[in-house]
Amino acid sequence: MHFDLRFSALLAAPVLALSLAACGVQDTAAPAEPQPVADLRILSADDMEGRLVGSEGNARAREYLIGRLSEIGVTPVFENYEQAFTFQRSLDFRDPDAERETVRAVNLVGHIAGTNPGEHVMVVGAHYDHVGMDEDGNIFNGADDNASGTAGLLAVAAAFMENPPQNDVILIAFDAEEGGLRGARHYVANRPEGFENIGFMLNMDMIAYSQTDDLYAVGTWHYPVLLDLVAAAAEVSPVNLHTGYDEPTDDPRNDWTMLSDHGPFHAAGIPFLYLGVEDHEHYHQITDTFENMTIPFFLGAVETAVDVARRADAMLDVIASAPSRQPETDAR
Repeated sequence: MHFDLRFSALLAAPVLALSLAACGVQDTAAPAEPQPVADLRILSADDMEGRLVGSEGNARAREYLIGRLSEIGVTPVFENYEQAFTFQRSLDFRDPDAERETVRAVNLVGHIAGTNPGEHVMVVGAHYDHVGMDEDGNIFNGADDNASGTAGLLAVAAAFMENPPQNDVILIAFDAEEGGLRGARHYVANRPEGFENIGFMLNMDMIAYSQTDDLYAVGTWHYPVLLDLVAAAAEVSPVNLHTGYDEPTDDPRNDWTMLSDHGPFHAAGIPFLYLGVEDHEHYHQITDTFENMTIPFFLGAVETAVDVARRADAMLDVIASAPSRQPETDAR
């Protein structure tokens, strides 16, 4: 029989407190876990089974996120926040002629009303899916990729609920990012009525692991109007905030413009910033676990993401109307 030590500790806590009181010893409880850390830990736990799109673990993560969005007070854009869609997936990615299956995916979309909304809305997003498990049952927990960005999304939501933004803010937990950015592509092509005019998109993907405290803000090469915003955020950031990885290059590894959910927004002519770290030894490995994350860096990255979101909100119309280095391919 397996005995759950966590349950044992819960039972023991009241007894210990009574014993300390009887001896005249004051109980000094451990400090509460910061909410972003709790969100990171829960979303990357084994029972989420790697959050593969269409899986039971993915559905459990979605249920948790719906509960957190509701708890924070974010208004659903759709019924119960869900924007469902389907796509076709090969049963064997190594064989282009393999049989295909239909997969149901679900974006979660919420709204925070601005105090003085203008012409544009701001989108803040992060993907909550990951790659699931392998044939041997090994779980790819995806703590950094991308339970971290999803926890950051919840932190931005909580910050804006506590101190409301000037403009309307749309918060999106994207599904089916892995292998095609499908959730972001679906949202851009199916924007909810009343929120079609997007002035800026902030994306968080991999913000919980860095041995050097380096975080990158990608997108300023395309949208120079964002350079001063990032520079101001870098001055007060508890982590090392850099620009880069967005200039066209012959080496695709050095240009992250289309590599995460900000890509479809950029393709539609929408200014973006992508906060993330460089690829590391845990990327898409079974070692991408909560225990391996650099938590002080993660908390600093979350603080920086909230600051960047506030700065972008304050100058949203300026960002939306500023020219980009490349011609827009679609209307905003």
